[in-house]
Amino acid sequence: MSAEQRPTLPPVRLHTEAELARDALAAPLLARAVRLARWAGPETRVGAGGELVEAQLPAAAEHLGLAADEGGAAEASEAWRLAVDTGLVDVEDPDEDAGPDAEGTAAAGENLALITGGSPRDVLSIWLDGLEAAYADATAPVFDDLADLVSEDGSVDFDALDWDPDAEAEFLDGVLGNLYLLTVGDGAGDGGAQTPPVPLPALAASLIVPDDMGEPTDDILEEVSEAMMRLDDQFRVLEPIGIVEYQPVDEALLVEEDEDADPQADDEDVTRYGMVKLTPLGLYGIRARMLEAGVDAPAVGDLVDKGADVLLGGIAHYPEAAARAESELWLARRGADGAAAELLAAARGTDQEAPLRRLHCQQALSLVGAEAEPAVRAVLDDPELGGLARVWLVELGAADVPAPPEPMIFWLAVDTIAAQLEAEGDLDELRGLVESLADRHSGFFDEVWRVEHPATADVLDAMGQLHSDKKKAKEARKAAFKARSRAGA
Repeated sequence: MSAEQRPTLPPVRLHTEAELARDALAAPLLARAVRLARWAGPETRVGAGGELVEAQLPAAAEHLGLAADEGGAAEASEAWRLAVDTGLVDVEDPDEDAGPDAEGTAAAGENLALITGGSPRDVLSIWLDGLEAAYADATAPVFDDLADLVSEDGSVDFDALDWDPDAEAEFLDGVLGNLYLLTVGDGAGDGGAQTPPVPLPALAASLIVPDDMGEPTDDILEEVSEAMMRLDDQFRVLEPIGIVEYQPVDEALLVEEDEDADPQADDEDVTRYGMVKLTPLGLYGIRARMLEAGVDAPAVGDLVDKGADVLLGGIAHYPEAAARAESELWLARRGADGAAAELLAAARGTDQEAPLRRLHCQQALSLVGAEAEPAVRAVLDDPELGGLARVWLVELGAADVPAPPEPMIFWLAVDTIAAQLEAEGDLDELRGLVESLADRHSGFFDEVWRVEHPATADVLDAMGQLHSDKKKAKEARKAAFKARSRAGA
């Protein structure tokens, strides 16, 4: 698999749709939107933009159990807007001829019935619409007084905001992408539930500080500080939709005058600068946005209904734990003997990825256990699979495993190293494998260059670079030259 074909992100292990749908319904903002959609009736009145009229905000806030103040009214307004944006409420705008003070009406939308009567996927679809609305709010410009931006003709001077919507979206996408990578890890986790929170300064720095920079400059540190405060505002907006768990920046840190600062505050406590983590629902939501944008963001379980060839090709560059999890799910859908035969058939081939397919085939067969033995014994004489079969049977502890002919031993050695080279694994482990194979057989390099394997010369080149014994490294390079000369002849 070429670098261009490989997944750009490790596979994520998501919670089930049922679990995610429950999380979505429990998200404070969506829960309030649902309650307001059920509260709306014939007396509900909206403005020209679908917003709840100001006179009805106190009643809406009271229905939601919010404080009877400006903050409660703002939260009620936010929940109402989400209800409209997600189709939980349908609004009827006032007639154009009714005058500037005319009011429209509202009624339950089609999606409200799906909250209790739809499938988990229906609920998640509604929640994703809500996520987009919350995301738009998080990247919207912040201003103290809208009146200062309104021109004499009533238009808004957006240039005065110093706001670039594309740059804002790119910034937040980058931050959430980094948070996604930190949460996914090796793909063997629990969908983000147990992932520790990330300090806000570290998250901001991950997007701003260049990788090759040693000690950040004062200008860079100032950029990080500004990004932190920007993220603090954005995560406060995103938390109610359930995408993140967020501990905001300690407001005492924002005090400008030293004499007003809390002398008891602990400046070394990193949690005071904000802590954030993606929730399992957030992991699902960010992946959905990535897929919508055309990003290859695989999930464990994507390959369960595919053939063995797609499975072995798909997990070729997965982290080990994720590859195992995907294989377990795939095997659970099939009978052991049939699955083993299908895996072995898919492992054949002389293409560049074939050695890695055989490696993952062997690992998948280890999950099947003894039930795979008949299918494995059936390929003992296969020139490509016979060595793999013998190794698997020995590891199983099977009796009567025939000794491999010498050419098969060398072919398997080349195939094994070729698989590890394609996997681009740990360099020290690969060096240990190279030296182990070379030292295990006397005269290894005198024989191995004759192996009829497409990767023979490349493997010997790599052995020449990796072997710590200079004499054997030279033997490997000479053997590689012989292999290429033989192939050319």
